[in-house]
This record gives sequence, C-alpha cells and structure tokens, in this order.
Amino acid sequence: MLTSLYVEGDTFLHRQRPGVKLALILVVGLALYFTERMAVQAVAMVVAGAIYFSLPMTLREAIYRLKPVLFAIAVLGLINIWLLSPQEAAVSTLRLLAVVFLAAAVTATTRIGDFMETITWALKPAERLGIVRAADVGLALGLVLRFLPDIFAHYEGLKEAHAARGIAFRPMKAIGPLIILTLKDADAIADAIDARGIRGR
Repeated sequence: MLTSLYVEGDTFLHRQRPGVKLALILVVGLALYFTERMAVQAVAMVVAGAIYFSLPMTLREAIYRLKPVLFAIAVLGLINIWLLSPQEAAVSTLRLLAVVFLAAAVTATTRIGDFMETITWALKPAERLGIVRAADVGLALGLVLRFLPDIFAHYEGLKEAHAARGIAFRPMKAIGPLIILTLKDADAIADAIDARGIRGR
C-alpha cells in the first residue's frame, strides 16, 4: 500500500534543488506544447519514462502510483482518436505521458516540506502585490501531496470491502464514496489547522 509519494534514494534527481526540478517540468511542458512533431514527443516520453522507472522502487509500485492517471490518459486518448486525426491523438497522448512521467519523478524525489518552501518562496512577489498569500498556497500544495496516498488507501479499502462481500467492484461507482471519504478527511484537516491557528498566522 502506498504510504508516501516520496521515495528514499540518492539519485541525480534527488540531489537537485526543488526549484530546479519544478523549472524543468515547466520548461519541458512548454517545449512539448509548442511542437507537434511526433518524434520529439516520443523521445521525451521515453526519456521521462526512463527517469521515472529508474528510481529506487519496484516496477509494480511505480505503475501503481500512476495507475489512475494512466487510465485517464488512455480514456482521453481513445476520445482523441475519435475527435482528432490519428497523428494528433498520438502526439497529444505522448505529450501527456512525458509530462506525467517527469512530474511523477520530481514528486517522488522531493520531500513535501521542500515543495512547500519552494512554492512559498516563488509566490512572495505575488504576495507583495496582494494577489495571494504565499504560505497558504504552499500549505495547500503540501496537503494535497501528503494526502494523495490516503486517497489511494481509501480506494483500495473500497475494493477490499467489495471483495469481502462478494460484490463486483466497479471503479466508476466508487467515485461517490471516495469523494465522501476524502471530504471527511478534508474537514478533519481543516479543523486541525484552525485549532492551531496556522491560517491565522
């Protein structure tokens, strides 16, 4: 069962600063967005996939972490095949896979606290202009990353509950209960944050 998005290790990506890794995602994402060449998208996808799957975790765990996202990309790819030309659909799918693999690699090699500090620092200029509160955005991102494994755990719990009752599990029908469980967790987290006066500071 997934307990944390961070993977312990000492790879090249682990040793890079969070800001550098976030900038890499931004640059790669923009570069891929502005090109329609399938060869470029395919190379980017292979390289990003190689980086992600080379991290110190089993193949099963690596796939498990991305299973919902890969499923969504597969569905979107099928829709694109119907709406677009085969080449356009392939380019779009390869682009998404490349960005997802790279983002997953960055997430797996960066601690949540480092993410929060980097985002808070990057948004300080916007805070001075009165646009956002940098610390609140950093906190929100940290909470999302922290509790994604809990959402996976709820999903697996629902599967196990169906199996124990001999009921066929259908992922689409699990969305409702999953949302309810997630909202309950969100309420508990919000109460804990308010009790400590974190947003007030």
